[in-house]
Amino acid sequence: MSSLTDRYVAATLRTVPAPRRTELAEELRASIADMIDDRTAGGQDHAAAEREVLTEMGRPEQLAARYSDRTLQLIGPRYYLVWWRVLRMLLTWIPALVGVIAGVVKATLGDEPGGAVGVAISAAIQTAVQIAFWVTLSFAILERAQAPLGLPEWTVDQLPEETGDRQIGQGDCIPSVVFLLGTIAVIVGQHFQRWSTDDGSRLPVLDPALWSFWLPALIGVLVATIGLEVAKYRARRWTWPLVAVNALLNLAFAAPVVWLLLTDRLLNPELVDRFAWLREGGADDVARIAVVVTVVIAVWDVVDSVVKARRAAR
Repeated sequence: MSSLTDRYVAATLRTVPAPRRTELAEELRASIADMIDDRTAGGQDHAAAEREVLTEMGRPEQLAARYSDRTLQLIGPRYYLVWWRVLRMLLTWIPALVGVIAGVVKATLGDEPGGAVGVAISAAIQTAVQIAFWVTLSFAILERAQAPLGLPEWTVDQLPEETGDRQIGQGDCIPSVVFLLGTIAVIVGQHFQRWSTDDGSRLPVLDPALWSFWLPALIGVLVATIGLEVAKYRARRWTWPLVAVNALLNLAFAAPVVWLLLTDRLLNPELVDRFAWLREGGADDVARIAVVVTVVIAVWDVVDSVVKARRAAR
């Protein structure tokens, strides 16, 4: 395990602009060493002196903000870090969850299933706005009233373990793997948990004929992408070979999906015939939206991997 000083310096420099990190790391280490030497010269144990010095220096995020000339302020700086942590955590999953639930309810229970996507997006945006407003207002009132939150005082025991040169952690890979497994589950599950039609019958959303080749092939690409996530985690960062594999996997998934959508081969023809809104142009609208979403996601993922690989190479 790294020393407390190494962990403190790493935690402080994490949010400092990259061009200044080397200079500030040397300056910060020298300052810490001088303060420790002053205490040990008086007979204090080195380990105890190190803990006292780092504790007195305060939270690494606040020190980093001073180095970067950033103001940690909502109404004032007292609860800024707590506010940001809570807000980020809530916005990470609640709007998406509300949007999915609203879209599913609209598609299955509403009179106009074609509006499910719009309802889902609108619900997610409104939820995000409400969360941001009420959380910010609550913390502004708490800070204005100087109400104590009863949070524990910061100590060096709260420092995260130093990750060294790792740029891809479990927090990056696990959500991706869960999403890929969920996509596979949806592809397989829609064949058994079918869509209820107007006459009470239940039909799969995707054309069952695609199980002869295309759907197993797409599932194979998703499984290979899970393997890429594992390889990425083991490599600790994006490398150019991994970027190339990622681009090929995105192409291998997006190209067939786009082709199937544009040739009207992805959706189950029987399902389209059972819904008037699909027969009267709704299927084409769904295909166009799905093509745009598929292409945007694939391009964004490739560009993101290239940017991160270049950053890792530097």
